[in-house]
Amino acid sequence: MSAPIARARLPGREAWRRHGFFVAFKWLILRRLAQVGFLALFLVGPLFGLWIVKGTLASSLTLGILPLTDPLFALQALLARHALDGKALIGAALVLVAYAVLGGRTYCSWVCPVNLVTDAAHWLRLRLGLSENTVFNRQARLWILGALLVVSALTGTVAWEFVNPVTILHRGLVFGALYGLGLAWAVVAALFLFDLALSARGWCGHLCPVGAFYGLIGAKSLIRVKAAQRAACDDCLECYKVCPEPQVIAPALKGAPRGLGPLIQSGDCTNCGRCIDVCAPRVFRFAARWDRHTDDMPVSVTPTAGANRQAA
Repeated sequence: MSAPIARARLPGREAWRRHGFFVAFKWLILRRLAQVGFLALFLVGPLFGLWIVKGTLASSLTLGILPLTDPLFALQALLARHALDGKALIGAALVLVAYAVLGGRTYCSWVCPVNLVTDAAHWLRLRLGLSENTVFNRQARLWILGALLVVSALTGTVAWEFVNPVTILHRGLVFGALYGLGLAWAVVAALFLFDLALSARGWCGHLCPVGAFYGLIGAKSLIRVKAAQRAACDDCLECYKVCPEPQVIAPALKGAPRGLGPLIQSGDCTNCGRCIDVCAPRVFRFAARWDRHTDDMPVSVTPTAGANRQAA
């Protein structure tokens, strides 16, 4: 095991060397602060009696005024023929609009507590140099999403919430803060080992129906990652190593000859910003959906620049 560890090279080292630690890890740091911050909002109530937010990620009330409801939770409830009051419907609409603008899978990388677990497993895979991997069809999460909606309609229950790792973990953290995490520890261990030993990014990237649902919501979102300086790409592949959905990168980064990019258009993109962090030539940045030109030249002439670079 020592040999793979010695050879393993974690992404972002060159960006760190060229631009400094904060530039190479800026979006990762901000994401971790956001994830911990969201959890803290829920935990300060049961821990310290300071009730800023009551509830869970499925349904909550902030400062006794602002209702927020997970749209997938609301959809399951409606299919199960449960009556939702006006506040719950307003809360679902607010969340739906927010993620439609920001990118639905922003939830996965900036809010979801399970992301902390799966990211840790992926980091360890890279550190250990593990290459064996079971690949699942990425469409499986859409089939699982469809199945859980059908089950909710047939059983009259919000079926997914009984087994949803996000719900189990979040309830464990919120309601078990004073008494232990119970089942949540088993969920954390199972997801970590699944992603580490069986399938890289397996849960979030291939199976999670929550990610599939939010990917559909954010398919036309306004905030995108853009390969603004794609002519400067040196083919180091570090963006592919850190991306939880690496299949979304190629059309934006290498699609100029086919008239594709430079925006990452896929709803699967989580807007995590890690490709921005680890890229030493600073190819990527966040941009608005309508910003479709590279920074150095129009997209139409980018292939010539790339061809000249390869010839050199």
